[in-house]
Amino acid sequence: QLACPLDLGCHSVKTFRIPHHIKLLNMETIYFYRAGDDYGCFSNFSRHSFFLDDKKWPTSEHYFQAMKFEGTPHEEEVRKLSSPGKAAEKGRSRALPLRRDWEAVKEDIMRRALIAKFTQTKDIKDILLGTGSATLVEHTSNDSYWADGGDGTGLNRLGVLLMEVRHIF
Repeated sequence: QLACPLDLGCHSVKTFRIPHHIKLLNMETIYFYRAGDDYGCFSNFSRHSFFLDDKKWPTSEHYFQAMKFEGTPHEEEVRKLSSPGKAAEKGRSRALPLRRDWEAVKEDIMRRALIAKFTQTKDIKDILLGTGSATLVEHTSNDSYWADGGDGTGLNRLGVLLMEVRHIF
């Protein structure tokens, strides 16, 4: 594990992590959100299936949401849903029991999904690598953890994880 330099407030991780509060200067910024838009393959709703944990996952959203219920029948229910929107809705429902360690493991789960997705689909891997050193930002007011909150105050964790994945390629 790598230690965070200069105590910048990041957590130790298995791979390189850019602290969310450091603004990368003199770099292009690429904004993404909807699967059908430019750079839409960066969205967890993009229809790029992959194999992980001996199963085929229709989208990274399906995998991420299903892992909230890993080892229960709900995991398979989420995997088999017909759309990433339905997977998100089911996974966000607090009517189902969420795994106890979710907050501690959710970023590692997202990272695993992104590595699988971009490793197994050459065209989107090429798009990711083609962004060079650009800052990747999921731009929406709907999410201030995985995205930028719409006004840049969000953590943009999906964008940061995508930059980590790009870095390991």
